[in-house]
Amino acid sequence: MTFTVMTYNIKNGGAGRLEAIAEVIAAAAPDVVAVQELRGVPDLGALTGMRQLVARSWRGQPVGLLVGRHLRVLAAGAVPRPFFHAAAWARLASPLGPLTVLGAHLYPHWGRVRRAEAGWLAGFARNQGDSVLLADLNSLDPYAEHGPALATLPMRYRRRHLHRTTGAPDVAATALLARRGLVDVFRRCGTGQSWTVPTTRGGGAEFTELRLDYVLATPGVAGRFTDCFVVSGGAAESASDHYPLVARAA
Repeated sequence: MTFTVMTYNIKNGGAGRLEAIAEVIAAAAPDVVAVQELRGVPDLGALTGMRQLVARSWRGQPVGLLVGRHLRVLAAGAVPRPFFHAAAWARLASPLGPLTVLGAHLYPHWGRVRRAEAGWLAGFARNQGDSVLLADLNSLDPYAEHGPALATLPMRYRRRHLHRTTGAPDVAATALLARRGLVDVFRRCGTGQSWTVPTTRGGGAEFTELRLDYVLATPGVAGRFTDCFVVSGGAAESASDHYPLVARAA
C-alpha cells in the first residue's frame, strides 16, 4: 500500500482560487496534505473530502493538515512555540505504522528567526519517533549553489535569503534540520523540476526559481519514500504562487 504526502502553500487563504487548489490536491490523491497560508481558515476539508486540522497563528497565518478520512488520527495539536506563522502536528495510524506528520511555515524575512523556528520543529520531532515534516521553510537547501539564482532578485527580496553578517546564502534552518537527523526526501529520491516557486501564472514577484518547500523525514521513514516531485502544469500554474511538493512511500 502506498502512502502519499503533499505540502502546499496556497497564498493568502486562496480566495477566488479554492476550487483550483482543491483540483490540484485531488489530482495527486494524497493521504495527508500540509497547507500553509490558511488566511481566514477556508474549509478545504469540505472541498477535498479530507479532515482539516488547523494550528492558529501567533502573528502570521494559520497552518493546516488535511488528513484522509481512511486514516485514524491518534492525537493532534499545534507545536507549542511562538512561530510567526504556525506548526500543526498529527499522530496517525498510517500504512507506514504510527507516524507523526508536522506541517509548518517558517518566517519569511530573517534567517535568524527561521533557524530558531527550525530548532523548535527538530526538538518536537525528536520526541515523536517516526515523523515527516511537510513545510514551506522559506529557506534554501544547504547542498546546491544558490548565488546565481539569488543574483536575479531585487535586493529587497534577495536579502531574505542572505546571511546578515557574511552576505552568503542563508541555509541555517535547513542545515540545522539535517544535523538533527531529518532527511531531505527530494534530495534522496526526487525527480524532475526542483524549484517550488514561482508558478507561471500565480504571482510571486518576490521569487526566482527556488526550492522553498520540503518533505523531510526521520531516517527510517525517509527510506520508505520511493518518489518525490513538484506538481506543475494545469491548475497548479495559477492556483498559487507555490507549486505543491508530493512524496510517495511504500
